[in-house]
Amino acid sequence: MRHPLVVRLGIAAAGVLLLASGCGAPAGVDGDLTDDWAAIAEPTGFTPEAATCHLATFATVGPRSAYEEVDCRLRHRTETVYVGVYPSPAADADTPPSDGSAASRQAYRTCDAKTTEYVGAPWHLGRLWIGVTHPSPAAWTGGARWFRCEVMELSSVEDDGGLVQRIGSLHDRLAGARSALRLSCYAIELTDSKGIAGMPAASCSAKHNAEFAGVADARDKPYPTDDDQWAALHDLCRTVIATFVDVPDDADLQYRTGVISLPGGEDVWALGDHTLRCYLWTDSTDLTVSLKGKGTKALPILYR
Repeated sequence: MRHPLVVRLGIAAAGVLLLASGCGAPAGVDGDLTDDWAAIAEPTGFTPEAATCHLATFATVGPRSAYEEVDCRLRHRTETVYVGVYPSPAADADTPPSDGSAASRQAYRTCDAKTTEYVGAPWHLGRLWIGVTHPSPAAWTGGARWFRCEVMELSSVEDDGGLVQRIGSLHDRLAGARSALRLSCYAIELTDSKGIAGMPAASCSAKHNAEFAGVADARDKPYPTDDDQWAALHDLCRTVIATFVDVPDDADLQYRTGVISLPGGEDVWALGDHTLRCYLWTDSTDLTVSLKGKGTKALPILYR
């Protein structure tokens, strides 16, 4: 069998001989192979689309080869709520923004706001987590400058719960106080040393000993690594609890309830997300109703 290159060269040579021997081209063909062809358009890079769902787990880098949309009515893990474009000077760099860079922090802030708008309420109020995906280095070199805002449902935000393979879009699913995604009441399980062993969700009408009270902004605080830094975060959450239950935010509040303060991980803290999820809890009462707005009678001073 002849080499393919030889075959192609042979055909070209035969064509040259045919024309040289005086055989004319078919009617309507002028023999010029270039003047009747439209110019080939400049290649364009791949850009993902918003309001799409994906089976693959979240990743900070999204190469084209790993991109696969699925119908949101089918099981999926992530959902793109928004697709933005990195501006200059980040867009002028040779590589995508690094973790913790100014461009990455700005992209995260954009995704924070866009996710809240997309799900119908501040996303920290629900079992949700967000992340930013940017192009691969190869795609960046080819001109890609997009970033994707991804939202995911968690099995729990209290115990590092995993991603849920959910069915249905998260669009507007956090709107309304009765959303099943909203953080609510919990039955805390204690260790022998009185630490928290687990925090499974519970109906507020069933026995429980903890309740989500709201979020606090710790933007002026460092990520907690010692007791004093944790105490500062607990103070912020006690104020949230006082407002939630409608009790005085004073020195006696520590005798009414315990407090659980849950920041995000150090990675999102570095991106500027200093939001605390705040929970009240007591180990001496089996609660069977929400304490929202119930006042001092519902949350009395237990000890001093």
